[in-house]
Amino acid sequence: MYDVAVIGAGLGGLECAYLLAKKGMKVIVLEQNPVIGGCLQTFKRSGVTFDTGFHYIGGLDEGQPLNRIFKVFNLMTLPWQKLDTEGFDEVFYGGKSYLFKNGYGNFLAQMTEYFPNDRACLEKYVGLMKDVGENIFDAFSRKQEDMLADDSLFSTGALDYLTQNVKNEVLKNVLSGTSPKLPLTEKLPLYHFAQINSSFIQSAYRIKGGGMQIADSLAAQIKQFGGEILTKAKVVASEEKDGALTALILSNGEKIETKNVISNVHPLELMKIVDKVSFIRAAQKRRYSSLENSFGMLTVNIALKKNALKYLNRNVYIHEGEVWQEGFQKAEDFPKCALISYAVPQSGEYAENIDLLTPMLWQDVERFDNGSKPGHRGTEYEEFKQKKAAQLIDLADKYVPGIKNAVDKFYVSTPLTYRDYTSTAEGSAYGVLKKMPFQKLASNVYWTGQNIGLHGILGVSMTALLTQRLLTGDVPEL
Repeated sequence: MYDVAVIGAGLGGLECAYLLAKKGMKVIVLEQNPVIGGCLQTFKRSGVTFDTGFHYIGGLDEGQPLNRIFKVFNLMTLPWQKLDTEGFDEVFYGGKSYLFKNGYGNFLAQMTEYFPNDRACLEKYVGLMKDVGENIFDAFSRKQEDMLADDSLFSTGALDYLTQNVKNEVLKNVLSGTSPKLPLTEKLPLYHFAQINSSFIQSAYRIKGGGMQIADSLAAQIKQFGGEILTKAKVVASEEKDGALTALILSNGEKIETKNVISNVHPLELMKIVDKVSFIRAAQKRRYSSLENSFGMLTVNIALKKNALKYLNRNVYIHEGEVWQEGFQKAEDFPKCALISYAVPQSGEYAENIDLLTPMLWQDVERFDNGSKPGHRGTEYEEFKQKKAAQLIDLADKYVPGIKNAVDKFYVSTPLTYRDYTSTAEGSAYGVLKKMPFQKLASNVYWTGQNIGLHGILGVSMTALLTQRLLTGDVPEL
């Protein structure tokens, strides 16, 4: 009998397992894939390591939120590399370049230089970013009903706030221009927008060698605390007794008896597991099974020719349309936007690989979902990927000349690929489109991870800490 069984070995599941195992609880993590990590997974092609979903993080300087959280998880010893403080992000919009600087004051000064007639609204905007960023841990002392109040940042739409407070349309698009690190839709809560953007204004970092190091470090420590991690362990059903889940059933028939369950999988997947459970109402199951998903991504992982493209210690965001509409770009307009992310080279001044990302809807690839395994979906799908990749490379080359000629080999993934390797419904890059945080399904069943509240490394880590608080009544000292 386990104290806690965690379904899914993504970041949120591993962090929950770490926290609870460290407290002496008997914990097991159940991962259906052969490899742990979820979006932190890396893979090798042509001898080059590529990230699946991790690219950079914010708030990692001493005393900042993610730094304090990562110290809890002993993750600050990993090979972090700070991005250029004078321009950690570069946004191209309307044919012009805008650099984002670290530090609230520096960010305000730079934006005011670009938009001198909008200082008042910029001061208000930066004030909001600063307030959210410096008070992020207030969440541990707030009740959920306070978060859901009509005047809360969770109940206010980010687009509504910007529309009301930023009258300059160019400025509104520039401030939103570091998408696609969050899903820009009308349903995006202001708190999500502010928390993510604020953390990067504080500081921005990449990791040398790939994000899988985070998952590997957490897994090793979980085992040191006596926790267990099973891979190829797909949970397909559950058992109940006296209004609580008492066991999880694996696809091989094995039964995992447990006192508590934490789900780090998509709500749709959890509803399949608890389908026969009587104490969870049918209306709840229908609600969580029908939640709308965020859009997915087309990603082109590029292995570069040797000494062909210099490493850039910042991210480049390209926008040739209205930023808040680009997640729903039509096939005939593709691509309207892109993120260019450089991997930290092992040595020297030249990049070894880069990633290009752009939003892609599930509808654009659904016709290729024929039940075949990855790599066996037919010629039409491969031609589709190659065409889209070529278009995205052409767009990137317009703004960073030399990329196209520097390409040695490239590899393409779509929302179908993401769905297959991370088990997120419709290959959604950010899980469900959420309106509010919710942490507990029923009785002894808890949620964690990007599908139930915040996404990104900082957001998911916050959900893990909040889940521990619900289960044990406390959180580590931060």
